[in-house]
Amino acid sequence: MYSLAWKNIFYYKGRSLTTFLLSMLGTLLFVVYVAFMDGSHESMLRNSLTIYTGAIQVMQEGNRENPTYDTLLENESQVRSELEKIKGIKAYAPRLETFALLSSREDSVGAMVTGIDPPAEVKISKLKEALVEGRYLNDEDTRALYVGAELAKRLDLKVGDEVALVGSAIDYSFAADTFKIVGVFKTGLFEFDASSAFVNKSYFDTLMLSRNIASYIVIAVNDLGKVDHVVDEIKQKLAPDIEVDSWKILMASMVQAMEVDSLFGYISMGLFFVVIFFVIMIFGFINISGRIRELGLLRALGLRASDIVQLMLYETAILALSSVAVGIVTGGCLAYYYEINPIIIEGIAETYKQYGIVTDAVPTRFDLFTIVWNSAVVLVLNFLALFYPVYYLRQFTPTEAMRHV
Repeated sequence: MYSLAWKNIFYYKGRSLTTFLLSMLGTLLFVVYVAFMDGSHESMLRNSLTIYTGAIQVMQEGNRENPTYDTLLENESQVRSELEKIKGIKAYAPRLETFALLSSREDSVGAMVTGIDPPAEVKISKLKEALVEGRYLNDEDTRALYVGAELAKRLDLKVGDEVALVGSAIDYSFAADTFKIVGVFKTGLFEFDASSAFVNKSYFDTLMLSRNIASYIVIAVNDLGKVDHVVDEIKQKLAPDIEVDSWKILMASMVQAMEVDSLFGYISMGLFFVVIFFVIMIFGFINISGRIRELGLLRALGLRASDIVQLMLYETAILALSSVAVGIVTGGCLAYYYEINPIIIEGIAETYKQYGIVTDAVPTRFDLFTIVWNSAVVLVLNFLALFYPVYYLRQFTPTEAMRHV
């Protein structure tokens, strides 16, 4: 049966080639489409995490819902010492966030002023890379302020200018000082750039009376896919009243948006595969309809109905497996190539910056498991498309089949 299946495939070259191309192109398009969809989602996520949020945040229970001075993380140094023992953590950095009034000669604006550890922050976020004017903060800075480009524009400030900060220390006493603008950054996220300013935490702690205290500690991990495992390890080592949240919670709205986008993407591909399925089935039906007399003759020569079905399965398997294999290799190579060399679409970052896209690169995501299951879907469709043609064929007796026109 196997050798006869090969002979039939080469005898009906046109039909075999059409079926092969449909299946191969379906596999190729599915693999590449999903690779681009997953790649854009992962790129968006990584951009958002590295701009500021981080993969994990450790904070006092209740701080995320109600970020006040009553929910600050105390004994920061003790928490950091526990984090040192956990594998999978790439870097961590403490932050102290507070709202304050920034005043220049021209205007006053409320802003989120954050005390950071400049060397540690470099390993977590892209704040330093976002520098557009002046310099980044260093560990020796005192009255130095690193501000967002939109915030500097609102206050009509440039590098070298001074600005007054008025706020409340963590004991609710009055806190005020003057700072010199040492650098201006621009991440591309308008709201963030219009409301954020950073100072050296070691100096900020003296002003805010917050030594060994942080709003939270932000963590970068080696593998985002294992972030839940790292979260569990951190929870085991810290006190029960300390909350440990991963990016899945911190960026729940983005996660939901990506899930909805993926859902609509798969619905679109599902409609495409419905078309592919019916086209393959129609070609299979035409193929079998044109061969009824031939198959009837084989029945008359002694082959059973099950042998004919087996012959059809062999032909389908040969075409499906070979076409899907070519689709996997071609699609996989394209996905791998564009993961390393992303497509650049000028202006896409400016258009979609509110969604966390801060780069014009559109990468793919090469994942062998995803490629295999995508291809398996096409393979299954090829076999499902054989059911009706076989059912139609079995309606004929050998005599009827031999007389069929």
